[in-house]
This record gives sequence, structure tokens and C-alpha cells, in this order.
Amino acid sequence: MSFAPGDMSSRRKAGYNDTYEMSKEANYPYGTPSSSRWNPKTWGKKTRIAVAVSAVVLLVVIIVGAVVGTKENAYPSYSKLNYQIKDTYQGTSFFDNFDYFTGYDPTQGFVHYVDSVGSVQQNLTVATSTSAILRVDTTDTDASTGRNSARIESKNQYNDGLFIFDIQHTPYGCATWPSLWLTDPANWPMHGEIDVVEAVNQATSGNQMTLHTTGDCTMNAKRKETGKVLTTNCLNSTDDNAGCGVQGAVDTYGQALNNNGGGVYAMEWRTDGIRIWFFPRSSIPADITAGASPDPSSWGTALADFPKTDCDISTHFQNQSIIANIDLCGTWAGATSVFSQQDGCPGTCTNFVATNATAFDTAYWEFNSFKVYTAT
Repeated sequence: MSFAPGDMSSRRKAGYNDTYEMSKEANYPYGTPSSSRWNPKTWGKKTRIAVAVSAVVLLVVIIVGAVVGTKENAYPSYSKLNYQIKDTYQGTSFFDNFDYFTGYDPTQGFVHYVDSVGSVQQNLTVATSTSAILRVDTTDTDASTGRNSARIESKNQYNDGLFIFDIQHTPYGCATWPSLWLTDPANWPMHGEIDVVEAVNQATSGNQMTLHTTGDCTMNAKRKETGKVLTTNCLNSTDDNAGCGVQGAVDTYGQALNNNGGGVYAMEWRTDGIRIWFFPRSSIPADITAGASPDPSSWGTALADFPKTDCDISTHFQNQSIIANIDLCGTWAGATSVFSQQDGCPGTCTNFVATNATAFDTAYWEFNSFKVYTAT
């Protein structure tokens, strides 16, 4: 084939252009920078709007994720506070600091709460130089309308503090519902409830620590505790008023605790949160034994931790009295699912209470002392 010199030049140019175009396609498979869909200068109005919306959505997702992540990891500082003794409940005057509740049991118990004079006469409350005992009656063989017991409420009320409960013996046995707790009886549930020590019947599952409140108080956030979380919504109207509870080990209550010589429950209540520790008799911190200025920041991880993250502690807990009582049957201990099926107690709860006086020989509290400290 023959061709003129000019034709060769044109073919070379054509070949170069073909090579260049192939190179562009390899480097810019979606178009060159000047004509690509990624070049904002070439976007139409709809594309610009779509990209802007996508950017906003992405930004919101990032912000929300950061906020949620921060909240999930939020935790109060629980910085050290200096505590000084405020009130001591101890010795022969122990019960002088309490009022005796004698009204109808609010939890529908099969019980008669006896006044101070009757409790002393019937040996339901006894105070010596070393301890104070609160017990259920063990003499009435025909308690057909309910068995006698005692419920005491401290005359002093509190809005915060460090509470040290030295307990020698905890009550247990079929039909019993003992509790050591704090609340404002005249303003429940508005002023909240703190259950420090509570169990029912044979109490073989350990101590249950619980908060009961009005709305907007939950415990789904980060917590530092050794106990087992049972429920996280503290609202009294949910789960049959189960509250937000934490379960301790077997030896934190009942026969197991008593066999070990009892122990100390310490409850710190402050704006940062409410924490509860349990110390067996053999492991009580030296600063608690010394008594001058206990330091919770040195005690390690609490048994139960109720931080302020999703619960305004100061709003939900006010004007609390210390209460100790032993209820019988009632909405918890007397429920068939608990009394018969869970704890294996015989017959019905009310019949058991009415006809088995000596079954309540182990149904008594023995307190060495209660001490309340305030932050200075």
C-alpha cells in the first residue's frame, strides 16, 4: 500500500489520540475530573440536594453515636468525701430513737405491729448494752388474725449521708419478710425508698438491695458493682413495684450470714449516687471499726451501685427515716409462686403463720449498732 507523507503524519496523530483516550479511561473509569460525576461543577440541582442531605444525615449519625457512646460510658466521680459522725443508735437506748409503727400493714401482711410498750412487754424488742433485738412473736399458738411483730422508724430523717449497719443476726424462715430500709412513710413513693437489706422466707438466695421511686429513674447506664442486676427500672408502678434491684451472694443474708457472725452493711447516699457494701465479720475495714471517719473511696467495688446517670438522686430521695421490721406473708413472701413454689414452704402462708409459733425462733434481727455520718 502506498500513501503520501501527509497521510503518515495524520495516522501517527490518530494513533497518539487513541492511546491517550485509552489512558484516560484506565485512570478515570468514571470520567475525567473535568467531566466526572464526582466533580461538583457538573452536578445538577437534584444531585446537589441529594449530596447535601446525605452529608447532613451522616453528620447527625456521627453526633448521635458520639453522644450515645459518651452517655453509655458516663459515670460519676464518687470523689472522696470526709465523713464525721452525726447519729449513733446503740446500747440500752437504741429503741428510744425510734417510733413504733402500729397501723395497717401497707404490703398486706398477716401481721400486727405492736406499739413500744407492748413490744417490750411481749419481748418483741429488747435492748442491752451490746445489742438490740427485734423479733416476731413465738408464743401465740392461735394467731388467727395475724402474728405480732414490730416495725420501728427513726425519729431523725436524712437527705444524704453514710450509714453503717452492724448486724449480728438476720431473720429468716417460712412466711417472714424482714427488711432494713429507708423511706419517708408520709410521702411514699414521692420521696423514694432505699432497701439496704431485704429477703423473704428461707432467704437462701442472699440479700436484695433495691430502689423504689417515681418516674425518670433507671439504672441502665454504666455501673460498678459485684452484685447481680435483677431489674433496672426503679419506677414503683412497674413490675409489681419490683424496683431496680441487685442480688448479693448467698452469704450476704440469712443462715449463711448468721453462721459467719454477721457483718456490716454500709450505704453511701450522695448526689453522685447510692452505693451499698457488705463486709463479713472477718473482713470489716479498719476505718469502720475505728469509727472516726470511714472512707468509702478505700473500700473497693460496692455490692450494689445506683449511679445518678439516669436518676436525679437528690430529687427522688428525701427526708428518709431508717426503718427495721419483720413482716409476715404479704405481697412478696406470701405470694404462692414464692411461698410454695420457690421456697417450698408448707400449706398456705397465713395458716403457717397462725399455727406455727415455734417456727419463728429464727425470725429476729440483732443489731450491734447503727451509725450515721455526714459529709463535712
